[in-house]
Amino acid sequence: MLGFSPTPSVEIHRIEIIRTGSHFLLSASPAADQLSTVLPSSSPAISSLLGPELVYKPRLSNTATASKKIQVRIRVSWRILMGICSSSEHLEQAEEADESIVYVKDEQGGGGGGGGGGARKVASLFSQKGKKGPNQDAVILCQGFGMEDGVFCGVFDGHGRCGQLISRLVRDYLPFMILSHRNVLFLAAGGGGGDDLAFSDASPPSSTDSSGSSSPQLSASASAQMLEEWREACTNAFAAMDGELKLQANIDGSFSGTTAVCAIKQGKDLIIANLGDSRAVLATMSETGYLKAVQLTVDHKPSMPQEEARIKSCDGRVFGLKDEPGVMRVWLPGENIPGLAMARSLGDFRLKRHGVISTPQVTAHRLTGADLFVVLATDGVWDVLSNEEVVSIVCATPRKQHASKAVAEAAVQRWKIKFPTSRVDDCSAVCLFLHDQSWGSAAAAAVAAARNARKASPSPAHAQS
Repeated sequence: MLGFSPTPSVEIHRIEIIRTGSHFLLSASPAADQLSTVLPSSSPAISSLLGPELVYKPRLSNTATASKKIQVRIRVSWRILMGICSSSEHLEQAEEADESIVYVKDEQGGGGGGGGGGARKVASLFSQKGKKGPNQDAVILCQGFGMEDGVFCGVFDGHGRCGQLISRLVRDYLPFMILSHRNVLFLAAGGGGGDDLAFSDASPPSSTDSSGSSSPQLSASASAQMLEEWREACTNAFAAMDGELKLQANIDGSFSGTTAVCAIKQGKDLIIANLGDSRAVLATMSETGYLKAVQLTVDHKPSMPQEEARIKSCDGRVFGLKDEPGVMRVWLPGENIPGLAMARSLGDFRLKRHGVISTPQVTAHRLTGADLFVVLATDGVWDVLSNEEVVSIVCATPRKQHASKAVAEAAVQRWKIKFPTSRVDDCSAVCLFLHDQSWGSAAAAAVAAARNARKASPSPAHAQS
C-alpha cells in the first residue's frame, strides 16, 4: 500500500513508478486524468519500499475534483513516510566527516542546527572507520517517522566483499520499508489514512507518568496487538529487503551481508527489531540514583543453542577456528567457507539454505521517566566495551552531541589494548536521548520518576512482550 488514503471519490486504475535520473516519478492514473509527483530516491528498490500492494480502488465519482486531492495526499504522505533523516552518508559528505547532532523544534519554535532558541537535541550519530578497509558500518536516524514525534534509529554492520554496499542500501531503504508494511497492516485493520499512517491514535485513556508528561495508557491486549503488528511489519520488511538485495545486479550477496538493529520510538513506546550481533542498550536510573544498563537485544551468535540447532538441521556446520576457538562460525556443508560469525543476517545468500535467516527478533518496551537514553552500536563497540561502560561513557560526555563519538573513540582505544595484534574494527553508534534537559537535570528527573514508580507499583518498569 502506498501509505496514503485517496479521497473515496475516485478510482485509481494504475500506479506507475518510472525512474528519471536521481528521482522516481510516481504516476497515479484515475479514471479520466493522470497525475504525478516526483519522489527523491537513489535505488530501484522503490517497489518494495512502497509495499506489496500498489493499487487502491475506492468508489468512482467526481474525478475532476478528486485528482488534485490525491496528488496532495501522495506528496503529504511521502513527506510523512520519509521524515527528516540524518545518516552516515551525510557524515561522510560533511566537512567534519565524523559526527552529526539532530535537532527538532519544540512547541515554542525557534531552533535549528545551532541548538538554541527552542531546539532540543534528539540524537547523535557517529561512525569511525577501522583498520580493515572501507568502513562497512552505516547508521541512520529519521525524525517524523510515520508521526510527527516518531523517531527511527538504525545501525548496520556490513561484512564480506560487498558489505559496504549492502549496509548502505539497507540503511537507505529498510526504515521506509518497515513503515510501509506497517501502514499496510494498519489500513487493512480499518485504520485511517493521512497523518495517522503508522500508528493508531484512537484516543485511549490518558495518564500522567512519573516524569509528569501525559501519555496514552495501553491495555495489555492493545499492547500485545501493537507488538504483533510491528513484529509482522518488521518481519515482512526484512524479508522484502533481503529479496531486494538478491536482485541487485551490482551487489554479490553470496557471502556478503549486514546486521541490523533498529529502534522505533513513538511517544512512550519503543519497538526494537534486531538480527545479527549489533546491539541496543537502554540506560535507566534506579530510585537510589544508580545508573543501570538494560540490554534490549540478543546477539544472534551461532553458539546460541536455538540458532545452532536450526543451522545444523539445515546441514550447516558450526565450529570455531583453531586460533580463535571461542568464536563460533557458520560454514557450508562441504567447504570451509565462509565462516560467518552470526546466525542471522541480511544477505549471505549461500548460507540461507543452511540455516542463516533474515528474520528479526522484535520486542516492545514501555518507556518511563526513569529512562535516559538508548544506545545502538555495532560489534566493534560491544566486542571491547561492556553495556555498563558504554552507558557510563555517554553520561560522562558533557555535550550530548559528542556522546556517540565518545563511545566510538573509547572503543578504538580499548581495541588497541585488548587486541594489540589485531586490526581495529569499524566502530559506530547512535545515541537516542529521551530527555531534553542537561545530564544533571535529566538524571535528577529520572531518579524522581523511578522513586514515584516504585511507590505506585512494585512491578518492574520494563517488560518485554
